[in-house]
Amino acid sequence: MRGRASVLPRRALRAGVLTLASAALVYGVVAFTVSAQRATPVIVVETSQGTFAFETFQKDTPLSVAHIVELAKAGFYDGQRVHRAVPGFLVQFGDPQTRDLEKRAVWGRGAEATSGKPIGVAEMSAKHKNVPLAVGLAHMGEPAQADSQLYIMLDARSELDGQYAVIGQVVEGGDVPAKLQVGDQIRRVFVRE
Repeated sequence: MRGRASVLPRRALRAGVLTLASAALVYGVVAFTVSAQRATPVIVVETSQGTFAFETFQKDTPLSVAHIVELAKAGFYDGQRVHRAVPGFLVQFGDPQTRDLEKRAVWGRGAEATSGKPIGVAEMSAKHKNVPLAVGLAHMGEPAQADSQLYIMLDARSELDGQYAVIGQVVEGGDVPAKLQVGDQIRRVFVRE
């Protein structure tokens, strides 16, 4: 009996250590998964009027966010200009034609006013509204054809909810979008992940 009694505590001790190790491993995987899910791209926009950044709603608009992130990483927005600015309403950019001042009359219009690769799906969510500093995807009448043009709301406009995909919210430099005017330069757009 003496031999069996000494083996039992060792087995229990080993089982306890393994249980603790297993729990730590599971907790580590869960913690890593949760932190990985929280990691959402932040898009930084450097303009001639200052810099602002918006957090993306990657979980709710994954294809839209992936498309904008890809464009930003490719330098698509760099050197463009704001082509629409309506005080108290919104500011908009994302038309490559705006690099050419001679084309000012057509800024924001037509097939050339995009990257040429529409997202193909309208990821609109009742969860995300057109509130001040919301970032959405502009389109020319068909939400699934939204592409590169982004707008930043300067005021709440509930009548736009459900018509445009809201893909993010300005989280830094919130005073900058209201300063932007037509013709102001988008110097650089990059992704902070």
